[in-house]
Amino acid sequence: MSAGDDARPAGATPAYWDEACRHLARRDRVMRKLIPRCGEGRLAPQADAFTTLARSIVGQQISVKAAQSVWARVAALLPCEPSRIEPAAVLALDESALRAAGLSARKADYLRDLARHFDAGSVHVAQWAAMDDDAIIDELVAIRGIGRWTAEMFLIFHLLRPNVLPLDDVGLIKGISALYFSGEPVSRAEAREVGDAWAPYRSVATWYVWRSLDPLPLD
Repeated sequence: MSAGDDARPAGATPAYWDEACRHLARRDRVMRKLIPRCGEGRLAPQADAFTTLARSIVGQQISVKAAQSVWARVAALLPCEPSRIEPAAVLALDESALRAAGLSARKADYLRDLARHFDAGSVHVAQWAAMDDDAIIDELVAIRGIGRWTAEMFLIFHLLRPNVLPLDDVGLIKGISALYFSGEPVSRAEAREVGDAWAPYRSVATWYVWRSLDPLPLD
């Protein structure tokens, strides 16, 4: 399967976004104040599925600047644009080349495993539109180097799924604490209760919570 099987145009704004904002403003007093303060930002993915996941593996446990540098060196090894790389091109590289580009042995293995899953068609990109969130998460976490948090970020930022609540995300918990609990520590159960009130647009509310912590657009 090609990495370019995503049907949605790059940068497309979610069709549900404005309705989600209206819904959240009606249901939640914090969102009613927060949404207007965040300007006109929207989720807008730029890369295909394989490239998005590959970049998430490269960027694990290192700074954004370091991740960008390593990614540029990895992409330079491939006969394709850095914003849209192909699984077969990654598989054509040996581990030593990936290591020389700055990847650890573990990340090189993770990246090649991701490429094998896409190349073999065991990642069903064309079927994702008909699959629910949990089924996609189950498919992604079967790939080495992709955990639930990474899969949930993929659902939010790439697939633009509207109702994801990533309770393992430190920023979300921090934001809920500041916005809803006056900065007091928040348990997962308390965060889930707040998030459940955002349904069916928990992803959108989560995005605005993140924006409350960092006014720069998230990508």
